Amino acid sequence: MYKETVLPRVLEQVVNCKDDLSQYYLMDCIIQVFPDEYHLQTLETLLGACPQLQPTVDIKTVLSRLMDRLSNYAASSADVLPEFLQVEAFAKLSNAIGKVIEAQVDMPAVGAITLYVSLLTFTLRVHPDRLDYVDLVLGACVKKLSSIPKLDDSRATKQVVALLSAPLEKYNDIVTALTLSNYPRVMDHLDNGTNKVMAMVIIQSIMKNNTCISTVDKVEVLFELIKGLIKDTDGADVDELDEEDFKDEQNAVARLIHMLYNNEPEEMLKIICTVRKHTMAGGPKRLPFTVPSLVFSALRLIRQLQGQEGDIVGEEVPATPKKIFQLLNQIIEDLSNVPSPELALRLSLQCAEAANDCDLEHVAYEFFTQAFVLYEEEIADSKAQVTAIHLIIGTLQRMNVFGVENRDTLTHKATGYSARLLKKPDQCRAVYACSHLFWVDDQDGIKDGERVLLCLKRALRIANAAQQMANVARGSSGPVTLFVEILNKYLYFFEKGNQQITGAAIQGLIELINTEKQNDSATPDSASDAFLASTMRYIQFQRQKGGIMGEKFESIKL
Repeated sequence: MYKETVLPRVLEQVVNCKDDLSQYYLMDCIIQVFPDEYHLQTLETLLGACPQLQPTVDIKTVLSRLMDRLSNYAASSADVLPEFLQVEAFAKLSNAIGKVIEAQVDMPAVGAITLYVSLLTFTLRVHPDRLDYVDLVLGACVKKLSSIPKLDDSRATKQVVALLSAPLEKYNDIVTALTLSNYPRVMDHLDNGTNKVMAMVIIQSIMKNNTCISTVDKVEVLFELIKGLIKDTDGADVDELDEEDFKDEQNAVARLIHMLYNNEPEEMLKIICTVRKHTMAGGPKRLPFTVPSLVFSALRLIRQLQGQEGDIVGEEVPATPKKIFQLLNQIIEDLSNVPSPELALRLSLQCAEAANDCDLEHVAYEFFTQAFVLYEEEIADSKAQVTAIHLIIGTLQRMNVFGVENRDTLTHKATGYSARLLKKPDQCRAVYACSHLFWVDDQDGIKDGERVLLCLKRALRIANAAQQMANVARGSSGPVTLFVEILNKYLYFFEKGNQQITGAAIQGLIELINTEKQNDSATPDSASDAFLASTMRYIQFQRQKGGIMGEKFESIKL
């Protein structure tokens, strides 16, 4: 009775009254008053009346309310879903919205997009499994957005963001959104600022749900979506960048790179190459943020491949550590051209260490050469030089892949640079750190006692020179901290069994320190006094311990 008599008659009255306010009110009454299942069975008739209403009627609200009612009805029970399929509700609503937007030529963009948001919400609630429906809605929205020159209405922009956020919230899984072909096309219509906001929403969704993106195709689509963060878009004013926001965005991209992972080495290598292709287009400001993640992602793959190289004979293996190291070499070179020499040096040393674990001597040597070249040519700041030389010494000390010749060359370079630092105290500390390059405390490590002693004596000479220079310049020779630090090195090697370091030598050094302290020009310094007292206590403790070590320390006469 409702379908054949009531509704047609009521709609006839509504259409004929020609008054926009009455039409809006009456349509709203019909939607709110009659039961849900009635609307579902008479959808065609009800929607058929919409394009016939006055152009000034707020039809988007009417349709939005109808879709909301139907969405809630669908959500109320799973039993009603077959009814929706039977009457082809999605197709009818989609069709009606298309007709309304065509009929109302001067409907503002925000109105049309609001309609699509309601339709998408309806689709996600009623047909969550039908991704093709979701893509159709996005496609229709792209078509509408393409017909308007530029989205400059903030309300319309908000609606587009709502449209893009809905699938992410529904599926809690960005991978699903990546299969929607029209998703990036909708994003293209956002202005630069909103595009970045949306890209951040996507990255946060990946982080929150711990989603792993595991194929090259999906990585490509993902980078297409977040391209606003990865490279400067045309027309964007680079000077207007907010430094804080920029850092947050780039750190988010760096975190994202770790979420792109596949257990299959070949696919993982393809992902790394894809990420490299996109990130390298980011320009000098972005690379220092994104390159470290890319390098460590590649190093993770190398460690995974470690030890597999010898297993496969005769086959062409695309992902080998050597191949990845070549790629890393190029990546770090790109970074040092930025220029960001300190970071490039750190990453070179990380790669050298990985090459050491893979037993690839030439590769490790190549990365060390790169680090030394960066040190020589690019790092001019004296503080940065001190940090860099200690990093180089520390990494070189852990290397066990080098033959005698290569090791000697690199060690010689490191000791040479240490002695050429600008400030004497820095020189002294770097030179005594080099002593560890000649004494590696493991089974088959190098143990060259003479050269250790040479390094320590050289450090002492530099410390002496530093004291004298301070005396001439300031009239006081400064604290004895450097001497106490060298004493600690003497004790370390003495304990490790270096025959060249004798009790007498340690005794002589302690006497030298005491003489220096009593010197009129010495500056009293509580920190270095405490350091010395603590060192002396340690010697006493070792003497009282007894056993072999106790006997050894007995030779130091205090």
